[in-house]
Amino acid sequence: MNTVEINTAFNVGLNFEYAVFHKRVLAYGIDFALMLIYLFFMKFFLYTGLNLSEENHTGLDILIISLPMLFYSLISEVLMNGQTIGKKIMHIRVISLEGGEPTLGQFILRWITKFFEWPFLFAYIVFSYENIEQYIFVTGFFAIPVIILVLATKNKQRLGDLAASTTVVQTKTQLSLNDTIFINVTKENYVPTFPEVMKLSDNDINTINTILSQTQRNTNYDLCQRVEYKVKDVLQIKTTMYGVAFLRKLMEDYNYLATKED
Repeated sequence: MNTVEINTAFNVGLNFEYAVFHKRVLAYGIDFALMLIYLFFMKFFLYTGLNLSEENHTGLDILIISLPMLFYSLISEVLMNGQTIGKKIMHIRVISLEGGEPTLGQFILRWITKFFEWPFLFAYIVFSYENIEQYIFVTGFFAIPVIILVLATKNKQRLGDLAASTTVVQTKTQLSLNDTIFINVTKENYVPTFPEVMKLSDNDINTINTILSQTQRNTNYDLCQRVEYKVKDVLQIKTTMYGVAFLRKLMEDYNYLATKED
């Protein structure tokens, strides 16, 4: 299995499986098809539906059509936790090799290197809308080096990933409540055991949840124990609870206290 180890805030490595190459291609194909649909729809809407003149329409095309397509992947990945619509359908996402979710700067670095899309995004404005098939072909030709990089690099990275220290990994195909940080505390008069948990950041809580999920799937209790020691040391907690039981109790307390604060 091709995996990458990402170091977490607790100095514990988590293994993620690289996105299968054909899933990355299909995800990009879905996103490209969505942009193509948007292009044709907006051209029809503006110049047939609204009956606008196609003369001197360059500025309108750039503003209404090309710029939304240009920023599509950046805005999607920032708002959808490292996913575009295509990535979400194919169950893959972008992660940072430095640990945790990519920063805005990393997302921008990934996006700014997608210059191979420019023939499709802008050429139809400068030249001819009727030759859109040729622009798609040229865009595909320029994407060949991108494919070579993904296949050749150690962490399956394209140029943008190399610049931003990110890569694309598999995600779970189905999520249940057990796969999220949400734990429904149903006990009446619940009293938190470790109120210190609120000192942890959202990223820390998500890391603990990910570790609990991986422990459940892989029975890697050593990983869980190392995080337990780190959390106890950081929060200065002394308790006889250990391992999975301790971390689950932390999550219960966090959910109760976070809900109470809301």
